[in-house]
Amino acid sequence: MVACFIGHRKISVDEAFLSRLKDCIRELITDKNFDTFLFGSRSEFNNICLEAVTELKKSYPNIRRVYVRATYPYISEDYKEYLLTFYDETYLPDEVEKADKASYVERNQHMIDRSDLCVFYYDERYTPPKEQIRQTHFLQTPKTHPKSGTKLAYQYAMAQKKAILNLFPIPQN
Repeated sequence: MVACFIGHRKISVDEAFLSRLKDCIRELITDKNFDTFLFGSRSEFNNICLEAVTELKKSYPNIRRVYVRATYPYISEDYKEYLLTFYDETYLPDEVEKADKASYVERNQHMIDRSDLCVFYYDERYTPPKEQIRQTHFLQTPKTHPKSGTKLAYQYAMAQKKAILNLFPIPQN
């Protein structure tokens, strides 16, 4: 079984969340027979999940960590070796290579399509940070908020009727 992780770039977590995350992933491995975990990039949530899966790999060496790239269709052997110190496999999907600016959206959709479960850290109130003010001749105009890639991915997973586990909000004790 395959699970993917998708979440916001910036998140706030504590030890209780990290423990809950690790317990959740352990349950997927031991009770639900998940053995492949797909990861993207550019997200604190992805990084935290990779750390948790990597730690659990010590006890469950059969699980696979797969980095699905959104950029760099051709990578050097040195860079591939570097990536394989964190992951068991890496690849760039064909449809992502041609996606240009939408490469991260296409990559997330690819991961969702190949997963039996999508593990999200999605806060519907989240808005990406506003970018700096840009100078256009003599006018200063604020850049608008970019769209949340996590929101787009969550909506896509819902539309595809995928099994979703949203680890946000963090339960309060």
